[in-house]
Amino acid sequence: MADLYVVGGSVDVAVVDGVVAAAPAPATPVYDASGLHVLPGFLDLQVNGAAGIDLTLEPERLWEVAAALPRFGVTAFLPTVITSAPDARSRALAVLAGGPPAGWSGAEPLGLHFEGPMIATARKGAHPETWLRPPSAELVEGWSRAAGVALVTLAPELPGALDVVDALVARGVGVAVGHTEASADEVAAAVDRGARVVTHLGNAMPPLGGRVPGPVGAALADERLVAGVIADGHHLHDATLGAYWNALGRGRFLVVTDCTAALGMPDGPARLGDQPVVVADGTVRLEDGTLAGSAADLAQCLRVLRAATGCSLADAVASCTTVAADVVGDPARGHLGVGARGDLTLVDDDLRVVATIVGGRLLHGGD
Repeated sequence: MADLYVVGGSVDVAVVDGVVAAAPAPATPVYDASGLHVLPGFLDLQVNGAAGIDLTLEPERLWEVAAALPRFGVTAFLPTVITSAPDARSRALAVLAGGPPAGWSGAEPLGLHFEGPMIATARKGAHPETWLRPPSAELVEGWSRAAGVALVTLAPELPGALDVVDALVARGVGVAVGHTEASADEVAAAVDRGARVVTHLGNAMPPLGGRVPGPVGAALADERLVAGVIADGHHLHDATLGAYWNALGRGRFLVVTDCTAALGMPDGPARLGDQPVVVADGTVRLEDGTLAGSAADLAQCLRVLRAATGCSLADAVASCTTVAADVVGDPARGHLGVGARGDLTLVDDDLRVVATIVGGRLLHGGD
């Protein structure tokens, strides 16, 4: 942790010993943020990879991905392992538990997001069908917040799913509904048991119907649910984004990127887990054309969100700061009040990331 005094931007922020303070310590280094918006550090709760590294395929490279993310304004994140061989999840947990290498700096992983394998075959999207598994106590044995599992995405309509929700919630793990064909009643049953998130609303699930609301209708109507939304300009139509924004409001709209190894890389072939994908024109797709995560960063998603909805900068930013911090149960993040972590993302008027500060340390934008 370090000291830094950010001055001249939209707000002055003093960081002492890595925490936001009322005033700077003597002789604190100063960062001139003139002309910039000084924001709480961005949190991304769905990161499959970045900088050419896929976390399902190579979980041992978790800390390399974390080191790359401040370039994109991210100060903390959930490394996401999609449906895969059990070994990938075990390896990811071991890497997280082992901690960073000496001298490392980067965005802080807040625990793992296991997206699958307990998902609906018909809504698997880019997840490999061969590794799908039914919910069971044996499958989630050892999955706990203490062990490093922060969030699990599952389909609540599958036999045994509600018992798994009970077990995970009891161990402090967040449960998300996603890759699902659930009815609104089936979603509500999972929420009654403690599920609180919907994974990439409107993708890998049936559309909202007038008499068949499904998971989309359940998410929009149930105030207990926060909905993750991939606002990259490709996963959802702008009108859909606007409808979701108007229904969910500032407190329940969670922007995620679902970014993959393609983040920060040129167009061309890439990987998502053990599958080849093609990156082109801002999208990531399987060879059959199925969307397979994104190549977007959070700043791009916020630009798309503002253009689609006309929402304020403050409301847009809340969707990947305060809302995200609430989802992971970390009240020290997502705001710049005294006592908060000294994590800041500095952007210009066009929401381009100019500097990223983690724990009072300038990790991007020091030139």
